[in-house]
Order: sequence, then C-alpha cells, then structure tokens
Amino acid sequence: MTAPAFDPGTAATRATDAILHDTLYGTHRGVVVDSPPGAGKSTLVVRAALELADAGRPLMVVAQTNAQVDDLVLRLAEKNPELPVGRLHSSDADPYDTALDDLPQVRKSAKAADLTGLPVVISTAAKWAHVTVDEPWRHAIVDEAYQMRSDSLLAVAGLFERALFVGDPGQLDPFAIVGSEQWAGLSYDPSASAVTTLLAHNPDLPQHRLPVSWRLPASAAPLVSDAFYPYTPFRSGTDHGDRRLTFAVPSDGSGPDRVIDEAASSGWGLLELPARHTPRTDPEAVRAVATVVRRLLDRGGAAVSERSPDPAPLTADRIAVGTAHRDQAAAVRSALAELGAADVTVDTANRLQGREYDVTVVLHPLSGRPDATAFHLETGRLCVLASRHRQACIMICRAGVTDLLDDYPSTEPVQLGTVVKFPDGWEANHTVLAHLAEHRVSLRP
Repeated sequence: MTAPAFDPGTAATRATDAILHDTLYGTHRGVVVDSPPGAGKSTLVVRAALELADAGRPLMVVAQTNAQVDDLVLRLAEKNPELPVGRLHSSDADPYDTALDDLPQVRKSAKAADLTGLPVVISTAAKWAHVTVDEPWRHAIVDEAYQMRSDSLLAVAGLFERALFVGDPGQLDPFAIVGSEQWAGLSYDPSASAVTTLLAHNPDLPQHRLPVSWRLPASAAPLVSDAFYPYTPFRSGTDHGDRRLTFAVPSDGSGPDRVIDEAASSGWGLLELPARHTPRTDPEAVRAVATVVRRLLDRGGAAVSERSPDPAPLTADRIAVGTAHRDQAAAVRSALAELGAADVTVDTANRLQGREYDVTVVLHPLSGRPDATAFHLETGRLCVLASRHRQACIMICRAGVTDLLDDYPSTEPVQLGTVVKFPDGWEANHTVLAHLAEHRVSLRP
C-alpha cells in the first residue's frame, strides 16, 4: 500500500492544535515549540494569545526587539480589533511604531501599573526585566525564545506562572558582548539561549515542532532542512510549480543575467568570482551584488504564488541583500545608491532574522577570506541568509571556499558538558555549497 500524500495544511493544523492544548490545558509550567524558518511562529503566538485571552487568562508576551513587539500588537489588532492590548514601552523619544497610535484598543505606557487589568500586555525582555508585580501573570508567551539569553529569562521568570516558548533553533545564537568561557558547560550559562537552559533544568517539558515552512519554496526547503535541521526536518507548504518567477526583459547574456535566470528556474543561483584573498569589503564582490540587484529591477520581474493568482511585480521592497558584516552592508548600500537602487533592503544576517522577501542576494560569509573563523562559520548565520526568500536566493561568492573549509578544521576547544550544535559550520557550508555548485555561473570581472 502506498503512503498517503503529505498534506502540509493538515500537518500544520495538527501540530498547532497539540501546542495549544498543552498551553491551555497542560499541567507543565512550560511548553517549548521549535520552528523552522517561515513556519508561522508569529501566527502561532497571536493565536495562542487570542485563545488565552478568550479563556479569561491574563497574559504577558515577551519579545526580543521593539520591532517584534510592535508587529505582534498590529497582528493582534488585525485579528481581533475589539481586544484591549497593552504596549509597555521604554521612555525613549520614539519608543514604538507610530502606527499603534491609530489603534484605539491599544493602550501605551512606560509604566506597567497603567496597563493593569488588560488581558494582554506586550513588551521586550529588556523592559520586562524592570517590572515588579504583586501577583504574577498566569501565562506568558516568549517569542523568538532562541534569541533570548538565559540571564534575560531569569530576570523575568518571576513575572509569570506558566509560559509558551516559541523560537527557531537554527537561527543565530543570542548575542553577548562579554566572554562566557568561564560558564561553558554549566547548566546556568548566562550566555546560552533561554530554551537551552530551560530544558537543561526541566527536561520533561513538552516539546513540539512546526513541520511546515510557508515561506521557503519547494526548491529551498529540502536543502535548508538537510543542512540546518537534520534532526527536526520540515517540508515546504507549497509544491513545485506553485510559485514562479518570470522576467519581461530577456537576458543580455551577462553573468548577472544568467545567474538570475538560473535562480528563477531552480530557486538557487551561485555567481562565482575568481578565487582570491580580498579585503572584507571586496569591491568586485560588492559590485557584483549591486549589479545583480539592479538587473533584477530592470528586467521587470513578476512573482506568482499561492497568495494571489495575479503576478506581483518584483519591486525594490521585495528584494533584500544579506551580508555577514555591517561594513559590507554599508558598501553594498553605497553601490546600490550609485545605481539608483537605494530602496532595496541591505542588512546583516542578525538584522534580517524574521524577515521575508521574494528574492534575496547574499554575499557569502567566507567569500575571499584567507581563514575560516568561528564567526564566519556560525551555522545560524548561513541559515538566516539562505532562508529569507519565497522565490529565489542568489549567492555571490569567490571560488575556493570548499578548499578553505578543508584547510581550516575546527580548532575550537571542546568544553565538557556543552551541547554540541549539529550540524557544525563546516558541514552546513559544504552541504549548501555542494548544492549551489549545480547552479553555478562563473563571472570574470
């Protein structure tokens, strides 16, 4: 007998129902949800918040950035315009998105006492750390929990009784500005993610995962799943042919146009420059990135997807450039401004987390480097850069990275008691580059 066909909608619904059941009716103090890129983390958070509010259970929501907080407030307001929501903010000059001023059901304040009694109050972990309460909230939702350090969780843990932790384990690890070697291997390592420390002390907590990515196309999900989520595989919510990227202007035969056509037909493209050790802001690579973006705009691209039967124009706001370093991003912005494409988003992997575009152009973290440092090999960095797109991803890289990986085996000291993150940067890079080699276009500047 043949196995029944995989139905992404049914699989996602089944997972969400199990998560909500444990959240509303379970007996454990925490529920952990692992999510691949584009699996609907924010949708899950909003739905859980609405169901808890409907059940009459006061709720606090913890996000990691102000942008995430404002996005959740806007999503809640869209789903239930009648639900009173508190936006707890800082005392800065521009503490929140001014779009919230148009929502009468959203009460905003820098003081938690002003928001007492509201069914949902949302703020950043940094702001919640300065809040004291007489009675804790019955429930909390921690969004992007893998981006939260465990010391930040400790600072807010006394504010709630039970919590739902939602996040993507494949993303970048929490950022710390001080060394943490002295805590490595300890269960209370303050630089570890909130989820890692939570599970180290509470291994019996229910753990769920969302099985479907609604962002990544069928051409991308298998590679991203194999390279970055080998133990928690996922599928695309769409099938081959559900999405198409076409261009009104034919190729001019140049390297940038040929890699654009390759990416449009297969979902992936690798524009490979000659092997060379270069400065971090490699002028030729930066120029190649800017040229690819300019040609994407000039050729009149149109994206077809399951969201709409009509082709959507590939405009500047639907294209993003990802880099490893801020100075690389600045160099690309300058090059794009010279080409009249300043409206395209250009940012580092850290700042692109959680965002989504039709097409991404990525400057590979190891392109032109003479060495392979832990920073450039961090698995989450490449994962973020390779998983922001709905249609296609084009990688710009100098040749020789696979040889570089082989010449620089891991020299990081092994710390007893630490959880080894798998796959490591070497394996993930090799997996991605081996796949991209099938879609390579050579460029000779």
